[in-house]
Amino acid sequence: MFALFLSLLFIAPMDNEVFEVEEDNEIWLEKVEIDQYYLAYIDSIFIDEVKLELLMKNLERALYKKPVDAQFAENNEIIPEQPGVTLDRERFEYLFREHFYSDKKEKFRVPAGKVYAEVDSGLLKEISVRQLGSYATFYKKNNKERAHNIALAAEAINNTVLFPGETFSFNDVVGERTTEKGYKRAPVIVRGELSEDIGGGICQVSSTLFNAVDLKGIQVIERYAHSRSVPYVPPGRDATVSWWGPDFVFKNLYNEPILIRAKAEHGKMIVSIYSSEEAENFTGE
Repeated sequence: MFALFLSLLFIAPMDNEVFEVEEDNEIWLEKVEIDQYYLAYIDSIFIDEVKLELLMKNLERALYKKPVDAQFAENNEIIPEQPGVTLDRERFEYLFREHFYSDKKEKFRVPAGKVYAEVDSGLLKEISVRQLGSYATFYKKNNKERAHNIALAAEAINNTVLFPGETFSFNDVVGERTTEKGYKRAPVIVRGELSEDIGGGICQVSSTLFNAVDLKGIQVIERYAHSRSVPYVPPGRDATVSWWGPDFVFKNLYNEPILIRAKAEHGKMIVSIYSSEEAENFTGE
């Protein structure tokens, strides 16, 4: 039994197996490839289910294309959603077994299925009719590096949809602030002292967001204040963030999804929170 287990380990396909994906995102399997998935040291008429499962996982990785949610353009027109692509497991298993047990030498195309976007145009339109909250802050637009960072972070959180019970993490949504992503060095507060670092200024975005989501249907889970007062919000109304440190996290307790709209231009940073007409604070009772 132990020898059988070892043999399966050695003949199983590698997790990083590479498939040749054509320009139209198609993958074809030849009969000779399919025939290799027999159960070794038992009988070649049986399929090695462990190897087949690994094959399907590798095919999923090779085929997968993430769907794109519907979102608002700068002119407030809705850009429709785009479905993604993944392996159609049910259809693939049927075709694989059919070809494995067949004497035919023909190849078959690995079947792909659609991955539908969570947020389609209909939902986006529905949850953008009622404004639940809004907050604006101001900054010096002639500080180009800081203004650039603020606009970049605002764009990152813009069009975010948070479903009931879901949690928003500023660091997860915005991601690491790096020069590769376009962030620049600008003033930041570190341990009470004014300094410069990549992404300086984005705390104004997180602080503006904090004040916009100060609503009965939003539960703030994690928020930290700066070590000194900041000029863009009243004392005690800020939310500092850092990739390797503090985060700003909140949870949607409404019975409907909420939509975050954010924009920074001409020295004004504004965040607005929207939902449907039916949105109300859900207590679970």
